[in-house]
Amino acid sequence: MVSKSNTVGAVIFALLAAGAVACGGATAPGTGGPRSPSVQIVPPAAVVAPGGSVPFAATVTGTVDTRVTWKVLEAAGGTVDAAGAYRAPPVVGTYHVVATSVADTSRTSTAAVSVVPPSPIDASGFLSSDRATTWNPGLMAVGGIPVRTTVCATVQASAYGNGASDATAGIQAAIDGCPAGQVVQLSAGTFTVNGGHVIMLNKGITLRGAGAAATTLQKTDGAKPGTEATGPAPSPIVIVGPALWSTNGTATSVTRSTNLTADGVKGATSVTVASAAGFSAGQYVLLDELSGASWQTDPAGRGQIWAAPDWRVVWQRHNPAQGTDDPFPDAFGWFCRPDRPTSEVKQVASVSGNTVTFTTPIHISYRASHTAQLSGYGYDHVRRAGIENLKVIGGDQGNIRFQWAAESWAKGIENTVWHDEGFAVDNSFRIEIRDSYVHDAAWAQPGGAGYAISLSTGSSEALIENNISIKANKVMVARCSGAASVFGYNYVDDGYINTNTAWIEIGLNASHMVGPHHVLFEGNYGFNWDSDKTHGNSIYHTIFRNQLRGVRRDFGDTVASGHGPLRCAGAGYYSYWHSFVGNVLGAPGQMAGWSYEATSMDTPAIWLLGWDDWAPYPMDARVASTALRHGNFDYVTNSTRWDPAIPDHSLPNSLYLTVKPAFFGSNPWPWVDPIAGVVYTLPAKARYDAGTPFASP
Repeated sequence: MVSKSNTVGAVIFALLAAGAVACGGATAPGTGGPRSPSVQIVPPAAVVAPGGSVPFAATVTGTVDTRVTWKVLEAAGGTVDAAGAYRAPPVVGTYHVVATSVADTSRTSTAAVSVVPPSPIDASGFLSSDRATTWNPGLMAVGGIPVRTTVCATVQASAYGNGASDATAGIQAAIDGCPAGQVVQLSAGTFTVNGGHVIMLNKGITLRGAGAAATTLQKTDGAKPGTEATGPAPSPIVIVGPALWSTNGTATSVTRSTNLTADGVKGATSVTVASAAGFSAGQYVLLDELSGASWQTDPAGRGQIWAAPDWRVVWQRHNPAQGTDDPFPDAFGWFCRPDRPTSEVKQVASVSGNTVTFTTPIHISYRASHTAQLSGYGYDHVRRAGIENLKVIGGDQGNIRFQWAAESWAKGIENTVWHDEGFAVDNSFRIEIRDSYVHDAAWAQPGGAGYAISLSTGSSEALIENNISIKANKVMVARCSGAASVFGYNYVDDGYINTNTAWIEIGLNASHMVGPHHVLFEGNYGFNWDSDKTHGNSIYHTIFRNQLRGVRRDFGDTVASGHGPLRCAGAGYYSYWHSFVGNVLGAPGQMAGWSYEATSMDTPAIWLLGWDDWAPYPMDARVASTALRHGNFDYVTNSTRWDPAIPDHSLPNSLYLTVKPAFFGSNPWPWVDPIAGVVYTLPAKARYDAGTPFASP
């Protein structure tokens, strides 16, 4: 069974398939083509609970007068104000919001709103309310990635010598002149972005290539395979957003903050604040709180650790100091506002008095006793911008960065040879990375040198789906971020350190800096799932219906090899309240010499919970005692093990989908069956195995 709040994708799919949504204006009778002006409403479809809010916007083209009027078709269908802010009625049903051009009242655009019953946070049958949340990530709630067909400009590689001269200015000019909702098309060929230049995708358009095998954006003076050095002018290749750096020298670029006057309750959609001045519908804001940390007895036996008394937050700071401690106070501001690592980005639906209502639920409680705050940003987030169907190579401050972006995406991208991160998602909301191939970091070292996919600085509700992530130091990380994000149906393998290939890195994870919470990992193949504590802890992640094999594809990991630590499902010190449900662990024929559960990182095991990679390598018993393990099959005991306190042994197909994903084709779904102890075909892995990362074999 699946929570009613997770029916969003199916509802919108049905609305769109039935033709309930009209976009882009009417068609002139007998012409088969659009008349000017035309109107396009965004989003074209939405799903809300009774009384919920949706901020709509409308774009008018073909006239100098771009004003619209708003109305709701149904008499009892809710209300919409002059700015497009819609408030749903208390009655469940489907309603329609209409934007009408002031210049030509015959030109309209309609969005369908499905008002669905609210459901409890815990509808899984096995996740308690503190562990579960509403997973409705990426662009699922607005009908998916838009299929844009109007090309405003085509940039030819031949105009720049097919890579011989720098093409940045030409591409940027095409972007700057492109109307919202249209496409800048890059031809087949190679485009060079050198000299510290960067392509800034700073408006709601699509930058599209002719295919990842046909169109390349390259930085030839940047990252090189197998080298640590950056170029003379380090830069990313593409930024989706308004800027690379913050306006005030901090991680977040926050310009105004107000205290919550009461707790922001998990599952609620609004908060009360001391002053709502400066906040308005449609804005993106940051919700966070102080950690409340103080000296606690370190369960590792290293004196005291700087941690919250409830262990929600643990920093790597010891008394007496350890050589592995982070530098303080500097580390308090890494990837978050100082000492505020628990955070999430929200979108404002409406403001009434000092009550601010969001478009999505709050995913963990934010406590007034911890000086919880709501903050505005120094930048307006770039909304509904996408990059598609091309290859990027050579960025030495990352390849593609989402910086202050929302409802934006990367699709069909080959992303290779970079420093820092292949895909970076910072200060952003509802980003979607899908159908892409990120591989072969230039310098696969810890310390941020070669991470494949990164979420940071409060980024929330992202969808990372149907990708291949392979041959990087960390194949993914989450730092002070990740709330209600989903990592779904990806093939993840060969995480390594290029100067120490015997060390088996963490695979699937949402960790590596204090603060990540409530990320769902569903339907992936990984060499392991783990949560490191190098710079702090992570909490409340859910690992559902994955295959976690325990060894990497290409490094000869066996018991005899001495590689390690060998584990399928791990979690480092201070990693609390994680839920492992319905996974298949290990692989038939590889488990000789493995144990079911280890109390040392030197023992190959299905489970390695609470381990520490610093001498004398103690174990944190609280990690295992707070972990939920239910319905997991393993190839050591060849059995499915259930939590004895949970009588329900049925498992839903998904915790965020209601129908089989289209990319599965004729393959069985769910592809991981822990009750039978079998796995079928994961499309992303099948593509990689066949040597066709963008086409099903």
